[in-house]
Amino acid sequence: MPHPSAPRTLVLHALRLKGFADTGLVAAHAGVPADDAAVLLKDLAAEGLAVHREGRITGWSLTPAGRAEHGLRLGAEVDGAGCRDVVHEAYREFLAGNAEMLTVCTDWQMRAVDGEPAVNDHSDGVYDNDVVTRLRGVDERVQPVCARLAAVLDRFAPYGPRLRTALERVEADEHDWFTKPVIDSYHTVWFELHEDLLCTLGIERSKEEQL
Repeated sequence: MPHPSAPRTLVLHALRLKGFADTGLVAAHAGVPADDAAVLLKDLAAEGLAVHREGRITGWSLTPAGRAEHGLRLGAEVDGAGCRDVVHEAYREFLAGNAEMLTVCTDWQMRAVDGEPAVNDHSDGVYDNDVVTRLRGVDERVQPVCARLAAVLDRFAPYGPRLRTALERVEADEHDWFTKPVIDSYHTVWFELHEDLLCTLGIERSKEEQL
């Protein structure tokens, strides 16, 4: 059975990955009822671990103390579940496909026209189909990684389905679902999974290439 995360951990984790989010988004990402998320967020704020901001955009974010608490909880969780080696191996395999994923995303956004780079206006169906085929290959390689992670830590379970949903929408000619940042596009979910792995293993992104 995969190890379940405590609701408090899930709320901290949602804020860490999203950076800034309203209560509804935190609840949805954490997979906890909205009322429970609201109570937990208020508790975190009272402890100095989260802050709520009002204005043109209203939402929650972690304080430096909250980020530290999040890191401690994730470290304790992965060690308590006895799955650090499994997660690290999955991370290594994920990282091996990361460069190809970034190249595919760049090729979706840009293409050569008369030998010069230009913004892809998606008028060339053959070109777009080739890039989508490459994305499909990326997905085929990452889905087993997601499955292995979900088998040990329950909070990783949504990644595989989220990636597959984004791919299906791209295949249905919904172009935004490839790289658009403000929706659950393939790139958005991929980036989030990458950040999740780094957080879980306590790896700083700036030191990743040294591994």
